[in-house]
Amino acid sequence: MLTVSTVNVNGLRAAAKKGFVEWLAATGADVVACQEVRAEASRLPEHLREPDGWHTVHADCAVKGRNGVCLYSRIEPRATRIGFGEREFAESGRYVEMRLPGLVVASLYLPSGDVGTERQEEKERFMAAFLPYLGELRDKAAASGDEVVVLGDWNIAHAEIDLKNWKGNRKNSGFLPEERAWLGRVFDELGYVDVQRRLDPEGPGPYTWWSYRGKAFDNDSGWRIDYAVATPGLAERAVSAVVERAPSYDARWSDHAPLTVTFDWSPPA
Repeated sequence: MLTVSTVNVNGLRAAAKKGFVEWLAATGADVVACQEVRAEASRLPEHLREPDGWHTVHADCAVKGRNGVCLYSRIEPRATRIGFGEREFAESGRYVEMRLPGLVVASLYLPSGDVGTERQEEKERFMAAFLPYLGELRDKAAASGDEVVVLGDWNIAHAEIDLKNWKGNRKNSGFLPEERAWLGRVFDELGYVDVQRRLDPEGPGPYTWWSYRGKAFDNDSGWRIDYAVATPGLAERAVSAVVERAPSYDARWSDHAPLTVTFDWSPPA
């Protein structure tokens, strides 16, 4: 069995003070992908930078206090990679991957965007550059007999069942028609599979992010924007996908909840 988790920690040092350390110690995951780490790896305490029992790789952002992704793996990686070859995003702290036996696993933090601003233009440039890389990653992995899973905060709700207030968000970043169409290309043209939705095709949700404002969490008025996106061979072996929603608002250590997926899969002999 292989278990992977992904979570946007909304600042790793802050999350560590609220319960992330205890969660990491208790998780049964073989791989944990984190996004929005924010702190540079060199400024993280040892128990966060390289926890006992984990192999780690961190991708910092050149702008201090922004972005940042990392991977924790109980399985020793054969290789690691930061970035996906696009110069503009080489030091943006948005993508990192590990090559494990039989598997490429990545942590992605896709830009959030804001309609009518440079942030949205950055998001569009990222998507345009990242799509062909996903195709290359799929093809190279297939040639080696490997599977792929890209874990992370994709910052796009793909369908109406992926957010509570879809009618009110049709003109907002994260649910724009062109963003949803782009994610559709990841699935329909490139052949990747949204593992959560494969196991639970009906919805609504389960949501993975709730605003800290108002009663969003209490009312479960959330968005499903955190995904495990896998190649078909791996996706077909998925047996469970669970959103580890906190039992109460005050028990949260991030505005996102971990998504944990288990596959009936082991590396080829």
